[in-house]
Amino acid sequence: MTSKPKIFNDPIYGLLEIPNGILFKLIEHPFFQRLRRIKQLGLSDYVYPGALHTRFHHALGALHIMGKAVNVLRSKGNEISEAEEEAVKIAILLHDIGHGPFSHALENILLPMHHEDISLKIMERLNIEFDHKLDLAISIFQGKYKKQFLYQLISGQLDMDRMDYLKRDSFFTGVHEGVIGHERIIQMLDVVNDKLVLEEKAIYSIEKFLIARRLMYWQVYLHKTVLAAEQLLIRVIKTAKEVFKKDPNLPCSKTLRYFFERSTEEDFNKPNETIEHFVKLDDFDIISGIKEWVNHDDAILAFLSRSILNRKLFRIELGSKPIEDKKVEKIRKKLGLVFDNQRIMDSLIFTGVETNTPYSTTTDEIKILLKDGSVKPLSEISDYGLEDKIITKYYLCYPKNIS
Repeated sequence: MTSKPKIFNDPIYGLLEIPNGILFKLIEHPFFQRLRRIKQLGLSDYVYPGALHTRFHHALGALHIMGKAVNVLRSKGNEISEAEEEAVKIAILLHDIGHGPFSHALENILLPMHHEDISLKIMERLNIEFDHKLDLAISIFQGKYKKQFLYQLISGQLDMDRMDYLKRDSFFTGVHEGVIGHERIIQMLDVVNDKLVLEEKAIYSIEKFLIARRLMYWQVYLHKTVLAAEQLLIRVIKTAKEVFKKDPNLPCSKTLRYFFERSTEEDFNKPNETIEHFVKLDDFDIISGIKEWVNHDDAILAFLSRSILNRKLFRIELGSKPIEDKKVEKIRKKLGLVFDNQRIMDSLIFTGVETNTPYSTTTDEIKILLKDGSVKPLSEISDYGLEDKIITKYYLCYPKNIS
């Protein structure tokens, strides 16, 4: 007798059904449950208070719409076996399991490795635990499986990951410009010559999807106040690591201590040990540390910690041209009246650059299936005027009270 599927109530899609098999066992695993303690949008809630959803929410949502996509492709005569369906669902479920605290905000800061590489290592670890039942999922996740369209469902310009996070992030931030018609796009999916395509009548929905993604990047993901908050968080952690080298008794969790003791890739030359510690690391390790550091003897660490904990964010100036050196030097001199320390330039004044490409015409371009059966890249038939253009913005951050 087949047991009943498990039910999750999702604010975006309603009731989600999870088969009572390996997918549910993976969801119940401590490695996956950790995602409940990793915020999806880093510190975006400092601007949009509702943005408190987690990587756990997102992974379940991506799993749900992957199921919808598989059903649509099958209905159009594309062969997807039961094993392939389970594997592609496992791959999308675990695609973000390698995210660290505050998601992209602290990428490469505690562990010099991209979250997708960490996801793969965690999947390989789970594969051993689950008697190699993740072999096919890992092959699809890496793009090594013979059916490339399954990989495109996980990683591409129109994958199920983006489908869910745009819809979900728009909902929780209240930024309606990010709303997309994901149902229509999924319904228009098909496969031609092992490549994912969309029927011609979905073109306006795709253009809306691309517009929504561009607006969400500059209005949410790279919003200047979010950028200021997350850059400040990075400086807190970097400064804490610097202080830790001089004071190994710096208050922090055992898990965070492991990463403070190591910096370079060579320091993490025991992958099994590193993953063992990484899967215990979450937002709470960072927050609990910051709460301790607000009263630390190191003036800069204490100042940065108070700033992030109490949302006393730095001023940020954003523009289309690089920041002039003379402007940075002027601010440095003002800070020198308060902080008599050479570390000012690294911790309290920082410049940087952010880029975004709304659509790429060079890699994995979205393909459109025309009514006559031919397939063309979206850029050749869209009225939207798609450009493979990198949008660049330069920023300068510094404490407000010296303005």
